[in-house]
Amino acid sequence: MREALDACASVRFAVVSDALSTSTSGRVLEDRLRDAGIDVDVVGAAAFDSISLTESPQGVLLVCEQDDVALSDVVEIDGPILVLDALQDPGNVGTLIRTAVAFGFAGVIALDGTTDPWSPKVVRSSAGTVARVPVVRAAAGEAMTALRQSGRAILVAAADGSAGDHVGPARIALVIGNEGAGVREEIRAQAEATITVRMAGPVESLNASVAGAILMYDLTRE
Repeated sequence: MREALDACASVRFAVVSDALSTSTSGRVLEDRLRDAGIDVDVVGAAAFDSISLTESPQGVLLVCEQDDVALSDVVEIDGPILVLDALQDPGNVGTLIRTAVAFGFAGVIALDGTTDPWSPKVVRSSAGTVARVPVVRAAAGEAMTALRQSGRAILVAAADGSAGDHVGPARIALVIGNEGAGVREEIRAQAEATITVRMAGPVESLNASVAGAILMYDLTRE
């Protein structure tokens, strides 16, 4: 919740459990919502639990409007872009978005087949940072055309990729592929390079979000 408020997300209203007021931090959160001019509906703990999608809810639900972001706007942003190609696990998608924010990526494109980046599970796993970066959904062909027309270097994460130096991070688009199948072939065919994570141990591959995090760090470090 704090992430959404700090990122100035468009919050329509909040639903708060009456149990929140039993702690000092809970009262502070509720006061902050009201001070921000957000309508707050206080409900009983049982009612709150019935509308929450988590087993151990924190006592606050925000209803936010998704930003109206166009693909053309995202590809023209200064800074690197993260492209998610048909990732299915909400935990992976949320973690990758959070990592992208951490390493200064300027936008995220979720290609067709990727789980909804605004689903509750993704928002939770991103710790609310999905509100801090422009996120747009697009068909693969449309996105690749827009990226190439904007002069972006498309880098594809793959187990058989190289580990050498590539173009500076400002104009790259890093593509992380599906957990099982990887990046689809038509995207790989348009990539400037395929890149991989150097591994010293006897491990065939890494989790998509772990590999993506390492690559984002490697591409943006000084």
